[in-house]
Amino acid sequence: MECDPVEDPHEPQHSVTKSASAASNNTVIPELTLLLTGDRNSIEIGTKNILLDHDEQTNVEQFSAKLYDLCGRHISVINMLGHPNIDRVPLNQGIHAFLLLVPYGQHNSHYKSRVYWLEKTFGRGFLSYVMTVVTHESNEKCEGALADLKANSSFAEKRYHTCTRTMTDEKEIVSLLEKIDVMVSENDHQSYSRLMCVQNKDQKEHLDHNSYKEERVGTEEEMEISTEVTSGPSETKGKGTVDVEKEIETLLSRLHLQDKLQQKLSPADFLKIGPPVKPSNDTCEKELAYTFLQTLLALDYRARHILVKQESPEVSHSQSAPVSDSTDTDDNDLDEFFNTDEDSDQSKQTHVHPMDVQMAVFHCSDSFLKQDMVKKLSQCQYALPLLVPDPVTMDIECPLWTLRQIIKTWKVTEINDKDTITMKSMPICKAETPMVSFFRLGSLSQSKSHLMNSLINDTHSTFFHRNCKGSTKSRHLMDGVAEIAWYFPAGNPNDSFTDCIAFCNLHGDALMTEKQHEILIDKSSVNVVFVPTTQKSTAVLSALLKSPKPLIILVADKDCGGVEKKPGKYIVGLKERSQSDVAEELKMTIKKTLSGPHTSFQLESMSKVSGVRVDEDDPVCQKGKSAAMKILNLLQGMDISKIKEKFLPCQGNLWHEWCRIKKELYHLQGNIEKEKSQKEQALTQIRQEQCSVSHTNLMKSFTESLLSLPSTHKEYFLKWMQILIDALSTDDLASILQRYDEKWSEVLALKNEHDKSPLLDRKQNELEQISKELQSATFGLEHIFREMGQIYEAHKSQKKQTHNRQTDWSKYPELAADLMISGHPMELMDGDAGYAPLTWISSVLEEVIRKLGDQTVFVLSVLGVQSSGKSTMLNAMFGLQFAVSAGRYTKGAFMQLIKVSEEIRNYLKLKFDYFLVVDTEGLRAVELAGNTTTHHDNELSTFFVGLGNMTLINIFGENSAEMQDVLQIVVQAFMRMKKVKLSPSCVFVHQNVSDIGAAEKNMDGKRRLQEKLDDMAQLAAKEEDCDVKCFSDVIAFDVQKDVKYFAQLWEGSPPMAPPNPRYSENVQELKHIILSKASQSSGITLSYLKRKIQDLWNALMNEQFVFSFKNTLEIAVYRKFEVQYATWTWTLRSNMLTIENQLHTRIENGKLDVVENSYLFTEMSKTFEKIKEEMNLYFEDKRDKDMLVQWRGRFEQKIKEFHEEQVEGVKKTLDEVVQQKKARKKLDDKKTEFENKLLQKSKELAHSLKDKAKEEELKSQFNTVWGELVSELSAGIKPIEDITLEEDQISVLNLLGFEWGLIKECKDSNRYQVLSKLGHYSDYVNQKTQRDLSEESHESKKENKDTGKQGTDVLKSAFNYFKQVTGIVPTTQQKGNSDLSHEQIRSFISQVEQQSLKKIQTKPVATRGYRSTYLQEMAQNVQTKVTEFESQKPYALRKEFTVDLSLYVFDRAGRWLSQSHETYRKNNNAHTYSESKKDQYYSIFRSFWKGNSSAAVFGEMICENLKVSAVQAVCNKTAIDLAGEMRCSFPAFSGNRLNLEKHVLKSLAEKEDFKSFITYIRDPRSQAENFIKDEVHKYMFKEQSHKAQNILKNNVDDISEFVSKALFTATQEVKTQKGGTDMWMEQFSSLLKDKLTLDTISCQNFRDINNFDFLKEEIEKGLVPIKTEMSRLSLDKMKDFRLQPDQILIDQLCRCCWVTCPFCAAVCTNTLEDHSPDDHNVPFHRSGSVNGGGFKNTVEMSVDFCTTDVASDNSFYPDGVSEVSVPYKQYRTAGPRFANWRITPDESVLTYWTWFVCRFQQELENYYGRKFEGRGEIPSQWRTHTKQQAIESLDETYSA
Repeated sequence: MECDPVEDPHEPQHSVTKSASAASNNTVIPELTLLLTGDRNSIEIGTKNILLDHDEQTNVEQFSAKLYDLCGRHISVINMLGHPNIDRVPLNQGIHAFLLLVPYGQHNSHYKSRVYWLEKTFGRGFLSYVMTVVTHESNEKCEGALADLKANSSFAEKRYHTCTRTMTDEKEIVSLLEKIDVMVSENDHQSYSRLMCVQNKDQKEHLDHNSYKEERVGTEEEMEISTEVTSGPSETKGKGTVDVEKEIETLLSRLHLQDKLQQKLSPADFLKIGPPVKPSNDTCEKELAYTFLQTLLALDYRARHILVKQESPEVSHSQSAPVSDSTDTDDNDLDEFFNTDEDSDQSKQTHVHPMDVQMAVFHCSDSFLKQDMVKKLSQCQYALPLLVPDPVTMDIECPLWTLRQIIKTWKVTEINDKDTITMKSMPICKAETPMVSFFRLGSLSQSKSHLMNSLINDTHSTFFHRNCKGSTKSRHLMDGVAEIAWYFPAGNPNDSFTDCIAFCNLHGDALMTEKQHEILIDKSSVNVVFVPTTQKSTAVLSALLKSPKPLIILVADKDCGGVEKKPGKYIVGLKERSQSDVAEELKMTIKKTLSGPHTSFQLESMSKVSGVRVDEDDPVCQKGKSAAMKILNLLQGMDISKIKEKFLPCQGNLWHEWCRIKKELYHLQGNIEKEKSQKEQALTQIRQEQCSVSHTNLMKSFTESLLSLPSTHKEYFLKWMQILIDALSTDDLASILQRYDEKWSEVLALKNEHDKSPLLDRKQNELEQISKELQSATFGLEHIFREMGQIYEAHKSQKKQTHNRQTDWSKYPELAADLMISGHPMELMDGDAGYAPLTWISSVLEEVIRKLGDQTVFVLSVLGVQSSGKSTMLNAMFGLQFAVSAGRYTKGAFMQLIKVSEEIRNYLKLKFDYFLVVDTEGLRAVELAGNTTTHHDNELSTFFVGLGNMTLINIFGENSAEMQDVLQIVVQAFMRMKKVKLSPSCVFVHQNVSDIGAAEKNMDGKRRLQEKLDDMAQLAAKEEDCDVKCFSDVIAFDVQKDVKYFAQLWEGSPPMAPPNPRYSENVQELKHIILSKASQSSGITLSYLKRKIQDLWNALMNEQFVFSFKNTLEIAVYRKFEVQYATWTWTLRSNMLTIENQLHTRIENGKLDVVENSYLFTEMSKTFEKIKEEMNLYFEDKRDKDMLVQWRGRFEQKIKEFHEEQVEGVKKTLDEVVQQKKARKKLDDKKTEFENKLLQKSKELAHSLKDKAKEEELKSQFNTVWGELVSELSAGIKPIEDITLEEDQISVLNLLGFEWGLIKECKDSNRYQVLSKLGHYSDYVNQKTQRDLSEESHESKKENKDTGKQGTDVLKSAFNYFKQVTGIVPTTQQKGNSDLSHEQIRSFISQVEQQSLKKIQTKPVATRGYRSTYLQEMAQNVQTKVTEFESQKPYALRKEFTVDLSLYVFDRAGRWLSQSHETYRKNNNAHTYSESKKDQYYSIFRSFWKGNSSAAVFGEMICENLKVSAVQAVCNKTAIDLAGEMRCSFPAFSGNRLNLEKHVLKSLAEKEDFKSFITYIRDPRSQAENFIKDEVHKYMFKEQSHKAQNILKNNVDDISEFVSKALFTATQEVKTQKGGTDMWMEQFSSLLKDKLTLDTISCQNFRDINNFDFLKEEIEKGLVPIKTEMSRLSLDKMKDFRLQPDQILIDQLCRCCWVTCPFCAAVCTNTLEDHSPDDHNVPFHRSGSVNGGGFKNTVEMSVDFCTTDVASDNSFYPDGVSEVSVPYKQYRTAGPRFANWRITPDESVLTYWTWFVCRFQQELENYYGRKFEGRGEIPSQWRTHTKQQAIESLDETYSA
């Protein structure tokens, strides 16, 4: 059965008017079917792409809606971009056009390879259906693309189109469709079908087979001769084209690289944490290419020797041989025994040739991976590709770009009297050296490559040869490849050559690769040719003999030594001669030929060779180079040491000076706030200068390129920048390094001789100068990025924008983040300045987070001495690119982000997404000396140990003294981490160990290391004041597992030594250890890393690291947790309030007389269990789990305690209610009897007066009865009198021995009312007799500070001012005592007040009434406490103080005593009760008189009762609801303690009331309570009055509905059970018991009620006006009831820590009242002047912030009493008040308090009796701060 080609419809459906989407959903035959093939990166697929708006690769027709909308045609587009499965190509559907998409810049190579693949897939006939589309960026022009493509025979210009990558231009798409229509028309409207494909492929194979057979005709000799006249390699293949192509395709398929000729491998495929490199015997063939590259990147030269495990019998291996079953050994069978025919099976595949693996990977890699690969080959001392035939097109390419990054260093020996040795270092592409080229003509038994290795390095196979491990007879990709290697002399006498020489090796028969050997002959200085015999002449040899260049012919069938046949023409025999002899003779001959004039070879010259494609000629590469050259042209001809000074000015002296001043902020002395202000102004000035010089031409061009270039161009640009900059500076650096090395040797020699002469000093000074010169001459790409960072920091600090958008500094972090994500190292610490640019680093990491999300990283840092191989180790371990070349040792630190592969993440169950590797500057740097070195190293180690989740400690060599220095530094760093609750892990790496195989020696080494670590731990413990006995007390450490010994890096001596394979094995073993340990870590988020960098660095700047370290992320997590904890406690509190309300009502109703704890716990259990579940979920949160775990146990206990306290508190309250109920039981019983009698007599009297008496007479009659009954009720009950607190207070004090006059004077002065808020207490103090003030007069000259001292004159003005502010007249002033601590007295007053109030509130005043003895107990307690306080102080307190303190305590307790006694009086006074009921009972009397029924009167009584209780219930419920609403929605109340503090301070600033400020400073809790009351009042009556009123109204509705339901239920129940009035009343009151109180109503007078529906109606009627009245209820009414919203919120929000800072009185902001063992802390402290601090024995106020003080070198006198000053940096040792405060050094100040000091300067001076003068002068900068800035500063710093 035959299939006809698919025909197009003859009548296209242009008449269709449906929408595109509708059309695409109907079954319509497509007018055109287009298949997209080519590179995925050639277009940008997106919603705006007209041709393709989806990224899904599919073989199903999909109508294009956008094309339909564009032209009204049904066009199907099939996306097969990339390298699809051939079987998926939908040829059955018929394809009208194959659109081959190729990107501009790589168009030619992509076109060739893709057409080659398509032709193999579909046959040659398919080409007429191909439309080539070159895509480009919108700002590009496809210049030269058409000309390039026309060189291909398969290309047709009429089937060519160009288009932007976005494909959004309608004109371009319409033009493309027109060209497609023409092509379809030329193909007779046929589509390409599967049948056509099969026919074309059959035809192609048939033609190829015939061609192959014709080429095989003739003898080998004829073939060899014919090659001399062929024109190119493509015509000389010994095999058919199809066979070669199939072999290459099979090879790539075996290596699983079949897709990679198109979709190239890139560095990103390998720059990730994957599994450790597999052992060579565990690699299968499909993994061979990847294992090769991984092994090579790990710096293991055995990458070319990987053995493959046998998986298929079809693959032969040389290790095993078949065994015959026969055991006969007769002589007759010898022929059969030696016959190998049966053993050879030609059908078996041999294993892949190692060089085929290398070249296959090379061909399948993109240009950047090629660079990395070749760089590693070079480091492994392997030959590098110079001329490479393309495996598809056979075009010859020179990978010049690939070789650009290789820099080599060698030493040239100039033969003269002194044999001068000169060091050279340069990019190998620029090195001009002799080149010796080796060729083979024909086939030889001797190995050319093997002999070449003997010339270069006879212990290492630089060139792969036939005797190398893994070699096979068959290879597919090496013939025609020319490799190059260099010999680099070390400056030793035994060097083979005295200068660098290039050796080039052309693989294969040179007769078969004419183009290659012609190029090499032309470029060589000496040509060396291998020939089998001299009997046969060739054109090649003839040409070489005629050439003037030296020629050495090595002849296989000659046994002669080297003979110079003609000048410069040598012949050397190989027959029966050892290779070593030939090699030595060849060396001598080469030396001789090169001793005379000769041509030099430079790799860069290959770009000018015709017929050779140079990889860097690609347009994309050239664009990157062009942009880089534009910048480098600015530097041409400049002294390398001047470049940074001119073009990178921001990072030079300006930045270094900025760092110096910044560090000085942590070592201030004298007038520190003034000095700090000056230094901050200097910092600002430097930043301004940086801004002014930041726009150099170099930086402008560089940043413009980064901003404007597409991503691929940008990569090339950066590589070119790096290459060109390295080329610029390398040679100069080599010269400086050589001088440095020589001078350092001289200094060491003098030191070893213990020479202290001036000569040593002079040599050291010269060394220092060379070091500075070296620093100036060191110029790399990292310096340009450093400049970007400084420009950014400078402009950000000034908040300036540049006028030119192209160089907008705000975009710099995004640029750096893109590079960091793509694998570029980013500078973390500037090694030249010794400082970390925190603003820049934070902004870069923020951009990384924005792009990647807040990913989790595992931070690996490395520490070790300088030049100990840290960077080399990291590069080998992870394939990184940290600088390791000579003179480019790491300065500072760099970090590099590496993705963790899914494979290793799943296998090891890793909990993080990335590794962040930190390569650090070496310890013990030779540029530093003495203490500078130690301090610098301690800073470095502390910073990087703290930063890392794991730290590698790299120890180099076996120098015990050096090892001890390093161990001491790192152990101290780990000790510090332990003290600040950071717990990194560590692994010790001992490099360059001579005999790592000796297990006994290693065990002994580990034992000695353990001993040293333990010793160092004990030493560090003494310095850090920590109890530690051994290193494992500091950090989890197992010497057996956490110590790794490394072999030497090199096998031999550089520069020709390859890396030691054992070293690479050690690196992989270490990587396995790291990954195993990392699997136990959760890592840290990038946001935490950002904060951690800042926290560690800020703490490092202060000498007291442990006390200075502030983990800001931990603080943020804790603050966030505090908010959640507050929510949980509120849930418990509000639930308990509801329960309390219900039980309180139940008690009042007489339904409950005992409150059990068990009942309360049961009622709370559901809520409490829910909160425990929420807590558990919160602590299990993966993100902050590791940080929250430290608080889990404590807070679980705290919430349990809070729950229990709530239960106990409510029980105590309810027990008191029960007691009150019981206490008035006698009265209640009398009340019941009284009410029964009153009802009975009222009823009888009313009936008797019915229709007889008037209203006036009625009233008189009722009063008579009322009076009689009231007299009966109150008989025998003594009236409760009002209390007389004022009189009792005076009497009590007089009884204690105080004079009446003194008491009256103190009482009249009213000063006691503000005793705790006085600025000072000098007039209360008498100096003890043994102390003489004159002895202290000399102290006034001291400069140190005190927290509060003043003189007599100042006291006068202080008290006068206090009178003015408060209206209080102070007592007569006494001379001030300069040694007095006012803070101590103020604290004592607060303690006595709290103790007294706590004790008085235990008295049963509400149940038994007030007793004057309560005041007597309080006064006696005060007197006792004063005596105890005096006994511990060097001064005595006057009687006035004890009296005032007693009156103060009486005053504070007075309100509670009055309220409690009023409660008692109200509950137990019969007269009060009777008066409250008179109007109600008169109303009932009138009802009876009017003839109302019992039901009507009974209903009236119930409504009257309900009216009071309903209002009470509504108000109490509204109080809880309002508190809950404000707690959730009101900003000040919805957070933690810190949030409340912020709003209190805002409120104070807005009011600008000094008196309120003083209340806050002296009694912060009182001010907070006042704030809460004010805000609740504003919320209820002003700002949210409508919301509050709605809450009240809803509660009124709820209560009304509740009463109605109870009324209905009780009535129904009585009717059902046919009960009476008593039953109805019992049911009704029972239903109300939890919500409404209902006074007992005696039913004996209403038992005649039998119509309960009527009763219900009467009650409902009576409730209507009550509800109406309640709906108009004012919120102000709430203050008359038990629960108040402000008090509820005070109980919730003020139950926290109120301890104040001993220096500045800042309030601890911890939400927990008892937060031990955590220290007291506050985000920002205040100026000491806020608390009245000043300088000892002066009136000078102190303006210093204590956060600045603790960073300074100043001292203070604790409590103003001690004679010994304490350094601020050791403030915790000054006593208990100081020990539990964590005051973190911080050079910044809160604008709020600087504004406050300036705003209230005069008031503060008057209040404290001090002056802002001298050392207390206010810095001028403070006066610029406005109130608005002050308030805004709170939002910035007090956010929770």
